[in-house]
Amino acid sequence: MRVDGYNQISQIYSTKKTVKKQDIKKTDSKDQVLISSSGRDYQIAKRAVASSPDIREDRVNTIKTQIKEGAYSVDNESFAEKLLKKYEERFRG
Repeated sequence: MRVDGYNQISQIYSTKKTVKKQDIKKTDSKDQVLISSSGRDYQIAKRAVASSPDIREDRVNTIKTQIKEGAYSVDNESFAEKLLKKYEERFRG
């Protein structure tokens, strides 16, 4: 039996020394959080987005009125170009 091999294994599995209670120095420091100016800007923007409505009612009502009156029209070429652009951005870009 190799004793030196046993010593190496016991060193690997040994636990760390415990610190005596009297060796610990007490400090009166408190945790602090410092937020950068860009972090603050991000928080403000996030709050503004969260408080704004998901649907722009004024735009929706205008388009609904135009549809009811038959005055709403869509340019097919413009629509197709925008659709292809979105497709390329999503699947090719």
